[in-house]
Amino acid sequence: MSTLSYAARDSATMLRRNLKHALRYPSMTFSVVAMPVVILLLFNYVYGGALGSGIGGSSKGGGAYIDYVAPGIILMAATSGALATAVGVCVDMTEGIVNRFRTMSISRAAFLTGHVVGSVIQTMVAIALVIGVALAMGFRPSATPVEWIAALGVLVLVTLALTWLAAGIGLVAKNPESASNLPMPLTFLPFLGSAIVPPESMPSGLRWFAEYQPFTPVIETLRGLLMGTDIGNSAYLAVAWCLVLTLVGYAWARRTFNRIGAR
Repeated sequence: MSTLSYAARDSATMLRRNLKHALRYPSMTFSVVAMPVVILLLFNYVYGGALGSGIGGSSKGGGAYIDYVAPGIILMAATSGALATAVGVCVDMTEGIVNRFRTMSISRAAFLTGHVVGSVIQTMVAIALVIGVALAMGFRPSATPVEWIAALGVLVLVTLALTWLAAGIGLVAKNPESASNLPMPLTFLPFLGSAIVPPESMPSGLRWFAEYQPFTPVIETLRGLLMGTDIGNSAYLAVAWCLVLTLVGYAWARRTFNRIGAR
């Protein structure tokens, strides 16, 4: 059996381990779903009237505003999944299981690969639940099946990028508490993009940041695919940002894992 086959086999074993943990302890998956759902409820039913009328939506916070805000909140479900990844990696690093793995004939790539792939699957399940809640609240996308597939592809890309970054965070965190706090800026960065209101409505300095930060082109791409709004060059920027962040996160996580002596 080749080295690649061994790595794939060991990674599959680690993936099963992480998925079993997710099934046995669903509280982390619940927290990944709960935060975006609460924010969706808050902004649609509490602030939706004022915000929706400001961007041409319903003055009663109805369907028009949820059609605007839902793609951004769906993206927030992907950013929330980064928290679960960071905590899961940190728990394994601090509770000694990695030391046990070092005494076994296991591919060094398997530990991180299992965590990352398992977290991507867990986060995509959470995203599906958030989409279901948004549909129940009145979200009415006009996407074709091909556009839905493209939107899911974008979500997978951004989830993969954030998961590798979160894996690196989990490796450097001293304890699970700090691991749960360090990814928080990623979770709330969409607020400083076009998730809640258009950047055009922001002050000049904040508008510049909102237009050029990584999550805005992802949000605009999702909104265009799901709601038929103009995408422009956002799709190219979204894919480029996802690839860059994935490569940076992967390189950081692998280098950190190797530096701490995992074998």
